[in-house]
Amino acid sequence: MLLGGVTGLFTTPSGAFKSSVLHFAGGVVFSVVAVELLPDIIKNHRPIEVGIGFSSGIIIMLLVKFLAEKVEEKSEANKIKNALPMGLLIALGIDLVIDGLLLGVGFAAGNTEGILLSVALALETFSLGLAVVLACVGLNLSKQKNMLILLVLGILFFIGAILGITLLKGLSQEWLELVLSFGLAALLFLVTEELLIEAHEEKQTLLQTSMFFVGFLIFLLIGMVA
Repeated sequence: MLLGGVTGLFTTPSGAFKSSVLHFAGGVVFSVVAVELLPDIIKNHRPIEVGIGFSSGIIIMLLVKFLAEKVEEKSEANKIKNALPMGLLIALGIDLVIDGLLLGVGFAAGNTEGILLSVALALETFSLGLAVVLACVGLNLSKQKNMLILLVLGILFFIGAILGITLLKGLSQEWLELVLSFGLAALLFLVTEELLIEAHEEKQTLLQTSMFFVGFLIFLLIGMVA
């Protein structure tokens, strides 16, 4: 996360590069859903828990988006310049907590699974860290403020990992299904309503579009090895 952010802070990325990174991050997150979450959710065959967890995730993410848009509208109405992209930051924060939970569960399942999942999540958090900084380009934020944002997001990931190792390991199958289904909705929302929308603000090329599938393929292959 920090490495990706620092890369964005000390370079001058173009709009095309920003779009490519956001596409890549979207592909990686979407792959998390397909490789890590969906198989576990489907094999347990608990439609009631899945319905409740997924619906809760959708409702909460829509509420977050609604509140974030209200904050942005208020900022514009009050002519507040350099307002942070709160919708993206909140969605990424939830995503990182969920990723931390997945990492904690991976290590709870075994060291090998945990290490391989760490490599995959490192790719994701690098691209997300870079995406955060690129999303804040033009806001005239100091490097210290950018680093503080990245640090907070990194702490959320760490908290999620600790919770995954301690709490989720002892959860009943029903509650675990609820948590995973909620995470499924949150991650899908992040990809479709935040990362790809940000990416499509720039003029698209075939290379930028292909980065979504490159990110998906990399995590898919790592997931197969794990």
